[in-house]
Amino acid sequence: MDEIKFAMDTFYAIMAGALVMWMAAGFTMLEAGLVQKKDVSEIVTKNLGLYSIACIMYLACGFILMYPGSAVIEGILPSIGSSWGLSTALPIEEIGMEYGMDYSQQADFFFQVVFVATAMSIVSGAVAGRMKLIPFFLFAVILTGFIYPIQGYWNWGGGFLSSGGYSDYAGSGTVHLCGAAAALAIVTVLGPRRGKYNSDGSVNAMPGSNIPIAALGAWILWLGWFGFNGGSELVVSSEASAIAVSQVFLNTNMAAAGGVVAALLTSLFATGKMDVTMAINGAIAGLVAITAGPSAPTGGEAVIIGAIGGIIVYFSILFFEKRLKIDDPVGAISAHGIVGIYGVMVVPFTSEASFLWQLYGVVAIAGFTYIASLIAINVINSFIAIRATDEEQMAGLDSTEVGVEAYPEFKN
Repeated sequence: MDEIKFAMDTFYAIMAGALVMWMAAGFTMLEAGLVQKKDVSEIVTKNLGLYSIACIMYLACGFILMYPGSAVIEGILPSIGSSWGLSTALPIEEIGMEYGMDYSQQADFFFQVVFVATAMSIVSGAVAGRMKLIPFFLFAVILTGFIYPIQGYWNWGGGFLSSGGYSDYAGSGTVHLCGAAAALAIVTVLGPRRGKYNSDGSVNAMPGSNIPIAALGAWILWLGWFGFNGGSELVVSSEASAIAVSQVFLNTNMAAAGGVVAALLTSLFATGKMDVTMAINGAIAGLVAITAGPSAPTGGEAVIIGAIGGIIVYFSILFFEKRLKIDDPVGAISAHGIVGIYGVMVVPFTSEASFLWQLYGVVAIAGFTYIASLIAINVINSFIAIRATDEEQMAGLDSTEVGVEAYPEFKN
């Protein structure tokens, strides 16, 4: 019976991780649809590269930093004198003894590593259209190998946040706020895309290349989020855990729906039209909002949590763009950062979490990630320019950075 439970929970962790990995495709399509035609191949390249870098860096050092108590793991991280690789597996008789957990450590590593890539994906959308590939990948090495694991340890690795009472079930703060804080730091240095703002500060619209592709990305993210939140229950082999997973799935879905409806209605009341890009961000906002505590609310409460997230993201996107003059082509800083803060802070309304410790978590994660990222990107920028020149932006990063245009028959 123990072996059956072990196999079932291991399989669940792997499949949940596969769903989260599929979110990489969602981010790619969402960003490709919301950037200009001349930058689509470059954004696809960014997403392929960042996912691969995240996997390698987390294997090389990130996992050790985030879970120092598990620094030597058979089949994942080597002991001194052994070789790197994933080939060594514990014999079946060691189940429940050497592992000391309900599923295999290899499955645990896979489930963890796809979360790292998600955080970095948030950055790629915010810097789209003007950040060069090489410095972007250099920063990906730093974020996924060091910055993310350090703050991840504070929550999930046994650090001061989790021991103090901070509650963040699947990472509204640890993943989404972290990624958005890093994005904000880079954008602060990078500046807006050429032509985004006029000399008087007015905003020029820079429409995306493909709304259906962006919507497909949102649907993929919505689906992948069931693995993101549902997988964070970690086990499914008991009656209690199966019910808990079911509640998480229900709440994740309802929060996204609430976010979409609220964003559409807010857009309608504000402009007289239902903005599809706001609906897309409303879905993501609802998902981010519920991520910190998807197991405790009822379905109705999840709708409300998601709806408030949808309203927040609408006004946050406009505030960043028009007031702060921060150019975020996909609304990533708002959807993942501002709503990520809201998601962390709303947890105490449906659980016994401490408001004070939730606030500590927000300040610690956002502050550390922003400062560390700001230092890192300035260091990178000191020896290699992170920003594409005006001429390169006019030509499009597809031609100047990749050499392959996504839509060669069209010019934007």
